[in-house]
Amino acid sequence: MTTLLQPGRVSPMRKVPAHIERPEYVGKKRPKTGEADVKTPETIERMRVAGRIAAQALEEVGRNVRPGVTTDELDRIGHEFLLDHGAYPSTLGYKGYPKSLCTSINEVICHGIPDDTVLRDGDIVNVDITAYIGGVHGDTDATYLVGEVDEESRLLVERTREATMRAIKAVAPGRQLNVVGRVIEAYAKRFGYGVVRDFTGHGIGTTFHSGLMVPHYDDPSLRVELVPGMTFTIEPMLTLGTIDYDIWPDGWTAVTKDRKRTAQFEHTIVVTETGSEILTTP
Repeated sequence: MTTLLQPGRVSPMRKVPAHIERPEYVGKKRPKTGEADVKTPETIERMRVAGRIAAQALEEVGRNVRPGVTTDELDRIGHEFLLDHGAYPSTLGYKGYPKSLCTSINEVICHGIPDDTVLRDGDIVNVDITAYIGGVHGDTDATYLVGEVDEESRLLVERTREATMRAIKAVAPGRQLNVVGRVIEAYAKRFGYGVVRDFTGHGIGTTFHSGLMVPHYDDPSLRVELVPGMTFTIEPMLTLGTIDYDIWPDGWTAVTKDRKRTAQFEHTIVVTETGSEILTTP
């Protein structure tokens, strides 16, 4: 029986040198939303750069996931990697969020705040990191196994990754955006997994969340057509039990109501003439 997660101590916000460009929302209560779903080739090229840096940062953090490390230490590693590559950590100061990435352990669906919690053998942890550089964002995440993990959790992580990749492969111009959720839900149902509905993928570019929503469940009413140049994230959260959740007093950390485990993977993609391209590859 694993013990349930408790909030830890959050260290002070990390500093960002003045020469690194900040997103417009830093220091404000509300970010701007709303931009064209279809991006110019020049914007997509800049998003490739941001996406690559985010993916490299995620790899660097992932290399340090092991029993005994704190999530705050993972945050430090991700923060310093982004700064060293001239990028701003998009989450830092977003609607007041205090850290440079999210670390969601075991029953945390998303938005776990790095703190002095120590990762233990058998945990799973999702790391969600976004780079802002050249006026655009690149957003990615992955779930990592900490030491020796039980088979049920290992399969959940493996299948969540597979669901993400299947959804990305299903993206093509002329199809409707609901193909993403249809593919994910059909695959997850084979294993009896829950598909979280209230946290979705999103449009992204010069804004962190553009206003376009990308459900990970089958939503037949979603009539948005996929066209070349559209950019958005696909980031399904699958659960071993219920998709109902509680939010911790910090206002961010979402945990499954039954405290069963959940996993997530995420890529930023662009719709191409023939299908899609992942922008968050290292």
